[in-house]
Amino acid sequence: MMKPLTFCSVLALVVCGAFVHGAVTQRWNIVASNTARTDRLHNLEVKFEDLRSEPVDTEMPLNERSVATSRRYFGAGGAVAVVSFISGIPGSVATHTPDVCYPGSGYKTLRAPRKETFEVNGVPAAVYVADFEKKTQTKVDRVRVRWAWTTDGAWVAPDNPRWQFASQLRAPTIYKVYIASSLPESDADGAEDDPVVKGFVAATWAQYAAECARP
Repeated sequence: MMKPLTFCSVLALVVCGAFVHGAVTQRWNIVASNTARTDRLHNLEVKFEDLRSEPVDTEMPLNERSVATSRRYFGAGGAVAVVSFISGIPGSVATHTPDVCYPGSGYKTLRAPRKETFEVNGVPAAVYVADFEKKTQTKVDRVRVRWAWTTDGAWVAPDNPRWQFASQLRAPTIYKVYIASSLPESDADGAEDDPVVKGFVAATWAQYAAECARP
């Protein structure tokens, strides 16, 4: 027969585990999600020079209780980038990163994920960037993908996002942004982005951050 002290200890562990799991998955609704802000972010259109945009279908895999929207941005010279915005509970949005999804879709990794650090609206920011390639009988598709997470407008690229965000019970909804821009077929050495792409990428991080920082 289990001793009372042992029983109480086991019961406390079970209750605490259930509490944490329920909070992370929003089962207990400890902190209400800011649905108005989330809706604004999903509807945001990045403004940069004379670029136009159009909604496109989102093909990325999604976990339970997460939502994604994507827009293609283009100018007179053609497509510049596709921006995807994902929102949801921490356990869902922290996973399915491009370094897993792209190779799973037949792409070869040209340059492994690395971090870019800079400032966005005066706030330190860190994002991941990686290059991928897929060859078919008719073309070679090379793409550079940047991604990062935020809860309050500050972009972060944690080493272990699943574990970091699982502990953020105060932020029931987190956000993730992908920026995918094309690379020339000859660009296999990680050359810099052209000025339009570089300016658009900076504008994307800044505008999403500013909108996320709003109440």
